[in-house]
Amino acid sequence: MGKKYKEAAKLIDRTVSYELAEAVDLTKKSATAKFDETIELAVRLGVDPKKADQQIRGAVVLPHGTGKTQKVLVFAKGEKLKEAEAAGADFAGDSEYITKIQQGWFDFDVIVATPDMMGEVGKLGRVLGPKGLMPNPKTGTVTFDVTKAINDIKAGKVEYRVDKSGNIHVPVGKKSFDDAKLVENINTVIETLVKVKPATAKGVYLKNIAIASTMGPGVKVSAVDFAK
Repeated sequence: MGKKYKEAAKLIDRTVSYELAEAVDLTKKSATAKFDETIELAVRLGVDPKKADQQIRGAVVLPHGTGKTQKVLVFAKGEKLKEAEAAGADFAGDSEYITKIQQGWFDFDVIVATPDMMGEVGKLGRVLGPKGLMPNPKTGTVTFDVTKAINDIKAGKVEYRVDKSGNIHVPVGKKSFDDAKLVENINTVIETLVKVKPATAKGVYLKNIAIASTMGPGVKVSAVDFAK
């Protein structure tokens, strides 16, 4: 841990769970890097990811975006290819992009595919899967409505997926964002997670909530204000 990190950590009491607004303020104050650090939300859920009905995965559009412009690659043919280009896809095509990815090209952030293309896109599973780039109907990235998919991504849609330990990590903005915008983005994610709580999940659902900047220490957030 560097000197700046240690100094920033002194601002935060690790034994305290702060109200969201105060937690956001402390996270921004402890973000001392020279670049505009990303603010990330981490939530530990009371679920068992080993159970199929508790493998929480989806996507949500943040009201104020993430502060990052996402490059979108669309796999489509015919009229849907034209629709993707008109909607602002950064890249759109079919077999030629499959070949490019197989050759090591990854100059994109999100892939959208029409359902009729998934047979071909599936060939890239071993490459895209480990990077979290495989299109999935649960996140709205396998769809014939490519215009909506592209618009949502460009507007600030983020994907969430529970890991083996029951944790979810989601970028919710930048240090340069107003506090109120970060608070609203975080509230939107947590409200979404509450809505998708599995009926079979027992006990406390929102076990731990924390936020942190790219280079800064984590700040615990009180779950009292959120539905359990």
